[in-house]
Order: sequence, then structure tokens, then C-alpha cells
Amino acid sequence: MAIEVMIADDHSMVREGLKQLLELDGDILITGEASDGVECLKLLEESLPQVLLLDINMPNMNGLEVLERIKEKKIDTKVIILTVHNEVEYLLKAVEIGIDGYMLKDSDSNELKKAILSVIQGESYIQPSLIPILNSKMIERDVEKEKLNLLTKREVDVLKLMAVGSYNKEIGEKLNISERTVKNHISSIFKKIEVSDRTQAAIFAIKNNLINIF
Repeated sequence: MAIEVMIADDHSMVREGLKQLLELDGDILITGEASDGVECLKLLEESLPQVLLLDINMPNMNGLEVLERIKEKKIDTKVIILTVHNEVEYLLKAVEIGIDGYMLKDSDSNELKKAILSVIQGESYIQPSLIPILNSKMIERDVEKEKLNLLTKREVDVLKLMAVGSYNKEIGEKLNISERTVKNHISSIFKKIEVSDRTQAAIFAIKNNLINIF
């Protein structure tokens, strides 16, 4: 029995090419095609494919937003991100949301079929060339979290204000503490997160989602 697969990609030529490659042997059947994120979610609810091949860059709703919605709605479909993006941040985000597979579009069809079979069997499949950088980034992120956990609640408050450009006097006024105490907190923060200036501290705060940048 053929594996039912849906393709979500805003380029019709990509969808057509994938359809021809995947259906060649007869063990995979393309049951639906979507050209944007909204259409993808609509089709998923109408006909539940076993596997969804999902592009990241799509109009109306991008692939990562679609993935989040699939998880929220508990839609029982295995999701493989198929993208041109080899930036590790996209991969990290996809792994955090909960991805079954992550492949680059320059992969050959045999590897893609292997990924589809793997996720059907309950395994995850990350393109092998991406695994070393993913592992190093996840280790780096764990180290950052460990540093963050060293900070007291008051130090986190000071760091947040410092990261948005507040001076020591302003921080003291907002937190109702003396300027000297602020200086002591900043010295402790620098030591714990291993930075030497306010800019590096701000970058740390942004990377750890302590402040939003628009």
C-alpha cells in the first residue's frame, strides 16, 4: 500500500518535480498539494496524509508557523521540512517545535524517500550533513541556559533593563535600589555570564529571549 504524502511549497515546479520523483516507484502517492501555509492547514484537515513535506518560505503563513499549528491542533501527520535553508537557527527552531524530519532541497530523491520511510516508522530523520552543526549549537544553547540559571531574579531584572539601554541610575530608580547596588549586580552578572561589557550582556539577553527586539 502506497504511503500518502502531501507537498506544501509555493513553487509549482518544485511540487511537480517532487511528485514525479516520489511517485516513480509506486510506493508513494501524492494526495495533495498546497501553495501556502493557510491552504496547507485546510487540506490537512480535509485529507489526512501520512507525511507532509513542508517548505519554510511560503506566503500567508510560513512553514514554521504551520508546524506550530499542526502541533497545537494535534494533527496526526509526520512532518518533514524540505527547504533551501541550511541556517542552523531554522533547524533549531523546527527541532524545538517538534519536527519529524529536516531535509535540504538539494538532497537526492533516494535520501528523501529514506527520510519518508524513517518518519513513517516513528524515527526522526535529520539530513546527516546538518547533524554536527545541530549538535554543537544545542550544546552551546545548553551552556547559555546554565549561565542564565546562575543569575538571581534581581540580576535578571537588572540585565533586562541594562540590555534595553538603561543607565545605572535609571535601573536603580525603576527597581528601587541604590546606584551602588546596581553596580554590584552588574559586576556579578558580567562574571556569571562571562561577558566584559554591556553590549555583550545585551546580546546574551536577546539570545536567551529576556527581551524582544522589533
